[in-house]
Amino acid sequence: MTNQGSALHLPPASPQRRLASFMHRHPRLRLGSLLAAPVGWLVIAYLGSLVLFLVSSFWSVDSFTGNLVYQPNLDNYLEIATTEVYRTIALRTVFMAALVSLTTVLLAFPIAFYMAKLASARMRGLLVVSILLPLWSGYLVKVYAWRLILSESGVLNGVLAPLGLHGPGYGDIAVWLVETYLWLPYMIIPIFAGLERVPGSLLEASSDLGGRALVTFRRVVLPLVLPSVIAGSIFTFSLTLGDYITPTLVSNTKFLGNVIYDFLGVAGNQPFAAAYGMVPVVIMIGYLLIARRLGAFEAL
Repeated sequence: MTNQGSALHLPPASPQRRLASFMHRHPRLRLGSLLAAPVGWLVIAYLGSLVLFLVSSFWSVDSFTGNLVYQPNLDNYLEIATTEVYRTIALRTVFMAALVSLTTVLLAFPIAFYMAKLASARMRGLLVVSILLPLWSGYLVKVYAWRLILSESGVLNGVLAPLGLHGPGYGDIAVWLVETYLWLPYMIIPIFAGLERVPGSLLEASSDLGGRALVTFRRVVLPLVLPSVIAGSIFTFSLTLGDYITPTLVSNTKFLGNVIYDFLGVAGNQPFAAAYGMVPVVIMIGYLLIARRLGAFEAL
C-alpha cells in the first residue's frame, strides 16, 4: 500500500503548467491575451493619434506670437467652409481620386479577366509576378522615373516628336498618369481574386442561352465581381486622396495633401492642417460606408 500510494503521488504542477491549464479552461481569456498586444498598439498608436489629430484641429495659432492657443474653437472649420479656394482644392482632389479609380478599373478588368479565365497556369504566375514586382521598388524611384519620362527632354517627347506631337508635360494629366500607374496593381489583384471565384459554368450557361459577350459581362460577370471592384477602389481612391508627393514632383497644382503639408511645414499652422486633414478622413468614412453596403468588405 505504501508503494502504491507513493506511486500515485504526483509532484505539484509548475506555475507554467497551472497557467496553461487555466488558459485552456478559459478560451475567451486566452484569445483576449493573444490579441491584447496588437489591439493595444492599434488603440494607442493609431486611434490615439487620430484622437489627438481631431482635438488639435480645434486649436488655433496666435497671430502675434505664433504660439498655439489651446482654447477650443471652430475658426479653422469655418475658414475651410467659407473660403472658396479650400473647397476647390478638396473637389479637385476628390475628382482626381475618382478619375484614377475609374481608369484603373478600365485597365485592370481585361488584364484580370485574362489572368483568371484565359491564361495558362504558368502564364498566370508570370503575370502575377510582373504585376507585384513594381510594388517592391521604392515609391520615390517610380515617381522620379515618371518625372524624367514626362520632362521636356524626356522619353515621351522623344517618341512623339517625329509624329509632330507633344507630351502632356507637368500638370494635372501628369498626376493622373502617374497615380494610375502607381495604384494599378491594387486594383488588378482584387478583381483577379473576384473573377477566380466566378464559376466558368455560369459563363458557359450564358453563352448557351444566347447571351453575347457584352450581355454576359453586364448581367453575369459584373454583378458578381462588383464587390471586388469596390474593394480595389478603396485602395486607389484613398491613396490618391492622401498623396502629396506625386503632385509636388510632376505638377504645380495644389491638392489636399499639398495644402496640409504646406500648413504643417512652411506656414507652421498645425491646427489648421489638422482641420483640413479631417476633410479626407470624412470623405473616406463616407466612401467606406458606401463600399460596405455594396459588399466590398466581403471581397477583401
